[in-house]
Amino acid sequence: MASAAGAANRALKVAGPILVPAIAYGAYKGNVLAMLESFFTGPGKTSRVVALVVVLVNWKSLPFAWTKTWQFRVFGAMITHMGFRRFHSHTPDQLFHPVITPSHVSLLEVDYNIHKSNSTYFADLDVSRSQLVSHLFARGCRDLANNATTRLVMDPSDPSKSAKGTFGVMLGAVQCSFKKELKPYQKYEMWSRVLSWDRKWLYIVTHFVERGAVKPRSWDEGNFGTTRKEKGEPQDWEKKIHATAISKYVFKIGRLTVHPAVLIDASGMLPERPDGWTTMESGMAPPSHLITGHHATEAEIKAGHGDWDWKQTERLRLKGYEFAAHFAALDGLQSQFDSGEDGALGKFGLA
Repeated sequence: MASAAGAANRALKVAGPILVPAIAYGAYKGNVLAMLESFFTGPGKTSRVVALVVVLVNWKSLPFAWTKTWQFRVFGAMITHMGFRRFHSHTPDQLFHPVITPSHVSLLEVDYNIHKSNSTYFADLDVSRSQLVSHLFARGCRDLANNATTRLVMDPSDPSKSAKGTFGVMLGAVQCSFKKELKPYQKYEMWSRVLSWDRKWLYIVTHFVERGAVKPRSWDEGNFGTTRKEKGEPQDWEKKIHATAISKYVFKIGRLTVHPAVLIDASGMLPERPDGWTTMESGMAPPSHLITGHHATEAEIKAGHGDWDWKQTERLRLKGYEFAAHFAALDGLQSQFDSGEDGALGKFGLA
């Protein structure tokens, strides 16, 4: 994910100064205003306008364009956060805070039950997870993508050399539990946050929430809308949740697995821990130094963030891992594959 974002960012920096004048000149020479006037006032305008409206309200799932739309939404998130936005200044106490991604149900996502098709939730999850990881871990992704220079992780076969290979973020699995239907054109929000991590996987939980029904108590950076003053109990929000999903990511440099704590720490999101945050296994890329976490600055201590210590982060990680562990255990289902030893019912459907 990071390597693709880096390439796109470099391409934009090179092509941007050329493309903008080119597009403006093309619009001038092509008499775009006259074309638009003809489109909206010429013969057959009604059918053209209707077709345009259908395209606009179903842009996220157009036939033959779904892949491009998905790429725009996913790669657009990575390019925005890693190429154009300044890296965040969040502190370790905000590691488990959510990113909110608004969306809606387009007509072409509706199935025969006249609600959002179950399969379309997974495309939305790609977008929401990309927003979270690209924002929260942008700095760490950049540093791991430049591991030859930053030397965050080393080569297990030669600890004096940095690990070589392209940095990548791979999706390992997704599970989604559906609670309430989403109807055509209904608006909703995806609340994605870090749930937990272990020595291999970073677990992300995403809630599909009724649009506007839940507001955060505050915004960590900037002003993204209204907030609420009252404190809500967990059961108050369950009625507003349409579905809940859990996903797991693995981080790679070449064929080597990178401990999630290396990425999290490189992004400044781990508090200081005396005995470190990583326990390495064979086949994993060892860090270049003991990952002890972020040392609180005087400004953070003054703001109250310095009161957050590693025990609080570990408590939330373990709390989330109570759910993540069950999800991770599903990997063992591969051992339950029955190769038709006692026969198979049949082979049906199209090839």
